[in-house]
Amino acid sequence: MRARRHESDEGHHGIDLAPMLDFVLNLLIFFIIITSFVKQTGVKIVRPDALTAQHVDTGNILIAVRPNGDIWMDRQKVTLPQVRALIERMHAERPEDTVVITADKDAETGQMMKVMEQVKAGGISTVSIAAKHDGG
Repeated sequence: MRARRHESDEGHHGIDLAPMLDFVLNLLIFFIIITSFVKQTGVKIVRPDALTAQHVDTGNILIAVRPNGDIWMDRQKVTLPQVRALIERMHAERPEDTVVITADKDAETGQMMKVMEQVKAGGISTVSIAAKHDGG
C-alpha cells in the first residue's frame, strides 16, 4: 500500500504580489520626481568653447538661441516678445529664478543680446551664458 500525502488546506497557494507592487510603485514615484528636475531647452545647441568657462549650478530657466535666430523656451519655439511675458510669469511664481542662455556658436550675437534685454525687462537680472570649457 502506498502512503498518501495530505497537503493542508492552510498552505500557501500562490505568489504574494504586494511587495512587488510596492517596489514598482516606489520606482515610479522616484522616476517621476527625478524627471521633474531635468531641465532642457528642447533643441540641440552647439555651445561655443571658452577657456574661462565655469560650472555654475544655478539657472532654473533655460533659453536656447538657434543659428537661424529661433528662440526656444521650455521645449517650445517662442518669439522675442513672448520671452519677456514668459519670464515675467515665471519670475512672479519663483522670484529666486535665474536664466541661462544657451546660444549656438553660429547664432547671431545681436539676437542673443535682444533675448538678454527681454529677460532683464522681465525682471530677472542674473543671466548666464552657457559655454563648453575648452580646457586648453
